[in-house]
Amino acid sequence: MLLNKTSSAPRSAKRPPAHAPAWHAVAMALLVAWPLGLSAASTSDLGLPPSSSSLALPSLGDAAAQTLSPMAERRLGDRIMRSILPDPDVIDDPLILEYVNQSWQALLTSARQRGDLNADIDSTHAWRPFLVRERSVNAFALPGGYIGVHLGLLAMTTTPDELASVLAHELSHVTQRHIARMISEQSRQSWISIASMLLGALAASRAPAAAQAMMAGGQAIAIQGQLNFSRDMEREADRVGFGVLSEAGFAPIGMAQMFEHLQQASRLTDDNSYPYLRTHPLTSERIGEARSRMGPNGLLPPAIDRSDAREMLVAQHALMSARSRVLMDPRSVSLMPLLNPTAPKSASALEAVALHYTSAVAAHRLNDRGQVAASLKLARTSAANLPKAQQAAVERILALEESDTLVDARQAVQAAAVLSNAAAKGQGTVMLDARPELLLNARIALNLPEARDNREAWHEAATRLQTHVSAQAQDATAWGLLAALWRNLGQPLRAVRAEAEATAALGDLPGAIDRIEGGAKNVRQASAADAIELSVMQSRLRVWRRQQRDDLAEDGAR
Repeated sequence: MLLNKTSSAPRSAKRPPAHAPAWHAVAMALLVAWPLGLSAASTSDLGLPPSSSSLALPSLGDAAAQTLSPMAERRLGDRIMRSILPDPDVIDDPLILEYVNQSWQALLTSARQRGDLNADIDSTHAWRPFLVRERSVNAFALPGGYIGVHLGLLAMTTTPDELASVLAHELSHVTQRHIARMISEQSRQSWISIASMLLGALAASRAPAAAQAMMAGGQAIAIQGQLNFSRDMEREADRVGFGVLSEAGFAPIGMAQMFEHLQQASRLTDDNSYPYLRTHPLTSERIGEARSRMGPNGLLPPAIDRSDAREMLVAQHALMSARSRVLMDPRSVSLMPLLNPTAPKSASALEAVALHYTSAVAAHRLNDRGQVAASLKLARTSAANLPKAQQAAVERILALEESDTLVDARQAVQAAAVLSNAAAKGQGTVMLDARPELLLNARIALNLPEARDNREAWHEAATRLQTHVSAQAQDATAWGLLAALWRNLGQPLRAVRAEAEATAALGDLPGAIDRIEGGAKNVRQASAADAIELSVMQSRLRVWRRQQRDDLAEDGAR
């Protein structure tokens, strides 16, 4: 599968239902809606050490207020990410992540051009979105520019503009320093205590009864009520986010439409499926303001953009929304109803393609290769009625799904043929150096029969991955595949280094250090190439040890 095997293993069939609070709900309360003021009384209510004094928040725009430096905020975010990355519900689906990151990068570029990002924040923050396997509709910002996106949010949005409006809002919470402003030096110890609760929430997600008991006690509800962003900060994130959204090329109406969808959903159900409504208070006033920012045309239907870039983006969103609908709940009982869909007569060609693609992805997860083939055939038939630009976007995604299914069926040669033929014909803008194709090609190479001819395929895949990770050092999936390729090529030292990098990227610094130390000890007589690799490994070892010492120092300061 395109899913990262290591970091996205399906959870047990006994996982809590969508409305039951897993760690994500607790993390949202702890991390998204930052402390407005944790007094000694409120922290003791949560079972945390009382802070030395009540936290007096600076007003918006108070430059004299003491806040975390950008670098300190990044370190805090890195620490939190190292805690949550090992969770199996933080997943790496290359196709969905590529789509989210595409919108995210457009918004970042817009924020830079508008001057919302100063040089200190821009250079220190990670600006990294990640995916959370949850059916609930939510997104959240962490310190240091990390943005979590629930698959449920992707599944319910109908246009790329609606998703982008949420990302722009969360981005603006970071660029306007809302998170840093809420953590003064006086409250830092309280914050570290709160962050440590996240580890308990992670453990609770493995034991549904514990998670339910925690919620039954009202703890998470109390936390959420105390840690919401202020209304002024929400308004500022709306205002700044609207500008970022518009200047990034998205339809400005996307923000109002997203608010309206959420408001309608909240009227129909209140089963905790829409936590975004709770951490981001939704009012008619905010909807009205989103409309009014569009000027006199705010109440009119948006003009239809027929450019090729827009058509491709719309098609990409439709299929990634469909993919998210499958991946957000991997249980068979949830996947079976998605097979063999019947498109209503009123369905557009793109809606029909999305339905059949949903069926193909679900059948893939159920190991029903016959259904995958049938669904992909129907999807391609429906795609013939799409505009050419949409056909290109759709065909690439369908080709990747077909090739991915063949790899999992141990038919690597056929999978390689599908991918190479699509690239050679220029079908679907298949891009062999794009991350989804890059990772899939590496998996194809690893599944080829062991033979002299295939060593060339291994070496080519390893070389391309090595180039990729030199620029994307936090790509744990790529490092893991690279380790396997180096082992096949008889280069154990490079394999150990890649394994260590993958382990560190998933947040396990002690594991990464152990791998480097063990690998270095096993070297008896180093070649010139091994000597260079050992030097790199020692350099990485110093970095990880320093990070580990910093973590221990923060723990000791609590």
